Amino acid sequence: MAHYVYLLRCRDDTLYCGYTTDVERRVKTHNEGKGAKYTKTRLPVEVVYIEECIDKSDALKRECAIKRLSREQKLALLSEK
Repeated sequence: MAHYVYLLRCRDDTLYCGYTTDVERRVKTHNEGKGAKYTKTRLPVEVVYIEECIDKSDALKRECAIKRLSREQKLALLSEK
């Protein structure tokens, strides 16, 4: 099973980072208002970055690392891919 870390761009131009095994399903859940509390008031969201990880542990560690980045660093990450 694949594990992914993703970044969403919200309606207010903020970025949200999360982890999932199915990016398409998770984004659909976010856009239905059933995802994270943060995204519920910032709909719609769109995927702007996806990173595949080796396993769940690796994905959760990467998610945590990305969440610690500044907005500028996250935007730089987007331009790298």
